[in-house]
Amino acid sequence: MPDRHADRGRLLPARRHPAVRAAGADGAGGLTARRAAPRPAPAPPRRPRSRTRPARCLAAFPDSNPYFQRGDEARALAARTSPLTAVDHPLRRALPLFLGAGLCFTTLDTIAKFLVRDHALLVVVWARYAGQMAAVTPYARHRVGPGFWRTRNLRMQLLRSAMLLAATLSFFGALRYLPLAEGSAISSLAPVVVVFLSPWILGERPGRARVAAALVGFAGVLLLLRPGSAVLHPAALLLFVSATCNAFYAMLTRRLPGDSPYTTLFYSALVGTIALTPLLPFVAIPTAWSWTSAGLFALLGVFAGSGHALLTRAFLRAPASLLAPFGYLQIVWATLYGFLVFDQFPDGWSFTGMAVIVASGVALAWQERVRASHSGRQR
Repeated sequence: MPDRHADRGRLLPARRHPAVRAAGADGAGGLTARRAAPRPAPAPPRRPRSRTRPARCLAAFPDSNPYFQRGDEARALAARTSPLTAVDHPLRRALPLFLGAGLCFTTLDTIAKFLVRDHALLVVVWARYAGQMAAVTPYARHRVGPGFWRTRNLRMQLLRSAMLLAATLSFFGALRYLPLAEGSAISSLAPVVVVFLSPWILGERPGRARVAAALVGFAGVLLLLRPGSAVLHPAALLLFVSATCNAFYAMLTRRLPGDSPYTTLFYSALVGTIALTPLLPFVAIPTAWSWTSAGLFALLGVFAGSGHALLTRAFLRAPASLLAPFGYLQIVWATLYGFLVFDQFPDGWSFTGMAVIVASGVALAWQERVRASHSGRQR
């Protein structure tokens, strides 16, 4: 018996609804069969994408590798996502360079303390910057090219280098009268000074934890400056000047544009050399020079240039917040140098004050690292 509904479906005009046309073309049975057709199997669920890329992927694509990106946020992200025992952890590559830089700077301070006892301060500081310029200029040209001296903000570079020169003059001047270990500890208060100057210079409001850590650092200084200590001397004011200039130096470095670190390294040596050279004719220079003094003057530039070069390469491999706590090992090396070279060793109260200053600096570095990690996650 013929299906009446199928015949009616064939007689329907083409202007009807597409579903009705499909039913008329296939028949009522075809529509029923289409409804009864099994649905395709759902696709298997996709595995959640890991936030940590494997090391092989990072090595294959340097542009996406946090180790090759500039900025502390990217390097801090790499340090978080890679375990400390991993071969590609940035600290494993940067820490030897950073420790070598600290040892170079401590040796530089020891030589400067030895020389300022018998030579003019300006001559010692000039030899430090002139030697650094002689060592850094070919190195910067090799790393960057003939245009290594070009900068996007000449005024900021000059001001930053002037702060470094003032810090060196005040620190070397204080070392003529003060022990090396205690002087290095007080001069390392630059991160503490940054906390109190950052609202006016950088527009940053420090939190309560950072202010508390900074106050603890000043408490350590009071232990060093107690009555009867070797640091209680008018020259101790020069150490506070040095710490303040180092703080401005650090803040101006953060405000620099995207200049090459080797360009910045070159200007740090250039400004000190040009500023002090015209003053040398007015400084009393000893006529009787020994080969020992000449060799020590030459070593000033060698250790200054080597230290800054190692420090620059270390900061290119790991974030500054990750390396900063290890910088306080310079106080340990300064203590050893002071005992071996100058027969000066801190007493118990001085050790306590130095330990408090180190704890304050480590706490500030840890808080800076946490803040950099949070800003990296928000981006």
